[in-house]
Amino acid sequence: MSSISRNLIVTRKKLTRQPIIARTDTWQQLLILAIIAAITVCEYLFVYKDVAYGIGLALFLALGIYATISIVRLNQPVTDCAGSLALIPLYVLFTSSLPWFFINQQYLLPAVYSIILALSLWHIYQNKLSLKAIFGFRKETLLRYSLAGLALGIVLGMGEYFVLHPAPAFPAFEVKYFFRDVVYMLLFVGVGEELLFRGLIQSDLTKVFGWKGGIVLASLIFMVMHLTWRSIPELCFVFIASLILGATYWKTKSLVLPIIAHGMNNIILVAVLPYILS
Repeated sequence: MSSISRNLIVTRKKLTRQPIIARTDTWQQLLILAIIAAITVCEYLFVYKDVAYGIGLALFLALGIYATISIVRLNQPVTDCAGSLALIPLYVLFTSSLPWFFINQQYLLPAVYSIILALSLWHIYQNKLSLKAIFGFRKETLLRYSLAGLALGIVLGMGEYFVLHPAPAFPAFEVKYFFRDVVYMLLFVGVGEELLFRGLIQSDLTKVFGWKGGIVLASLIFMVMHLTWRSIPELCFVFIASLILGATYWKTKSLVLPIIAHGMNNIILVAVLPYILS
């Protein structure tokens, strides 16, 4: 094989690993940044000021996003990005308006995260996206990414525990509740949040702002959605952890590692260390 042929093959391989980023006008990027700023204000009002103001802004924001992408001529990556960001105010509207007091508290977490999963899957269906491409499940990498996710999740979970110091949910450790938390944290929290924030929002932001901008902006949004903890150290931790998870998703093109790391982080945080260290 000639050196020219080898160079062509190497170049082609490099190009196939890079995402196609459409040229986006500055004003369209500013539109996306304005949506992110509005989401931040919405969550701040919801947590720190008045729930009614947060709900009202979430409704206005969701309607405004869909009206804008329907009326204004935007390029496709910006339209896709605005559409995925609209899922956040929709989530706020659903979770704040449903009668959760009718639900047994032990089923509250899967009920809430079922909404995130439903909204994400609805968005995937409406936009004819590929679940296989988003999740990136591959048999040859499944074990390696799973083990790496477990290791990363343990480290992150220990770090977050020393930030929050959560109290144990029950007087003593019980196996049945441990396995319940494993299911909840992996299949609902891990899958739901990683699908929304990494699989959809980060992927769309990357097409508009490049991979670095996509990871940083998705991490900022993820941090904002944790304002409910009312803790500056926790927000800093969430932002850094999100950068790590976002980078692993970008690097592996698979949600396996982020999902398992996210779920294991929460398992260590609420179902293991509170009973060992408290």
